[in-house]
Amino acid sequence: MAKRLSDVAKKVGVSEATVSRVLNDKPGVSQATRDAVLTALDVLGYERPTKLRGERGRLVGLVLPELVNPIFPALAEVIGGALAQQGFTPVLCTRTAGGITEAEYVDLLLDQHVSGVIFAGGLFAERDADHAHYHRLEKIGLPVALVNGAIESLHFPRVSCDEIVAMQQALGHVLSLGHERVGLLLGPQDHIPSERKLAAAEQLAARAGRTIDPALVAHSQYALEAGQASTNRLLEAGATAIVCASDPLALGAIRAVRRAGLEVPRDVSVVGYDDSALMNSTDPALTTVRQPIEPMGRAAVDLLARQISGVEVPADELLFEPELVVRASTAAAPARAGAR
Repeated sequence: MAKRLSDVAKKVGVSEATVSRVLNDKPGVSQATRDAVLTALDVLGYERPTKLRGERGRLVGLVLPELVNPIFPALAEVIGGALAQQGFTPVLCTRTAGGITEAEYVDLLLDQHVSGVIFAGGLFAERDADHAHYHRLEKIGLPVALVNGAIESLHFPRVSCDEIVAMQQALGHVLSLGHERVGLLLGPQDHIPSERKLAAAEQLAARAGRTIDPALVAHSQYALEAGQASTNRLLEAGATAIVCASDPLALGAIRAVRRAGLEVPRDVSVVGYDDSALMNSTDPALTTVRQPIEPMGRAAVDLLARQISGVEVPADELLFEPELVVRASTAAAPARAGAR
């Protein structure tokens, strides 16, 4: 018992008396300190006192931004299966407009005494978002893994698709087809993956002795309708090809092209990103960059499980190689592209 008190006190940075108060469920300890002590017990492999175990079991929170984009249900399936194989039960939390926020989900998950949390495509990738709930998890030492690029001030292990390689593949493909006016349909300006894609496009253009025309760069929310509206500006700027930051954005772009009286790919080529479900069944079948969801999801679970078992995991980013999948939505640049 004395060793347990000493170990937990040292890890949390509090006195053994404070740890004892938490373990005996006594008042006079802040909730943040109480959470930190209980998390330290879990991480160090000590059993919680019976009255403090609740329904913890081996629960892991899985926080997703949405389920409309098919890539997220696919990722949830991979992560859920990998968690089950390691004896964990996922608790799925999905943000919706006007619904429960990420911070509120963190409160709920802590109340459930989860062993850790996996965030995929969350606010950690948005520079202008509120990140207080992530810093709270850092402070109490709860095991966390992230799927996607994150802001620099967060120190969690994470897995990402290599956005630079993805843009090189997509942009290189349409340039090889002779397109000179290539539009970039990206996510919000403060979104880390979109920042990376834009930087990669600028680097690729510079190597070819070109620059990116600002009129051919559009930032949008990740939704089909938003992609459609932003595409109209790219068409007005003379884009004959559009490289998109997600498959739903690409579907929005195709809709905008058609409503402008043009055809894909005869007049405008479109490239997506993700290769989510049914993209080979759209009309036309979508050329896209495939994220390796299976190995990424399993790697995220492995990073989390190692932390839960007490292994120290570096707060590094594991990058996974994407794959360009060429289908029917891209073709050679139209002969009169310069006259458009």
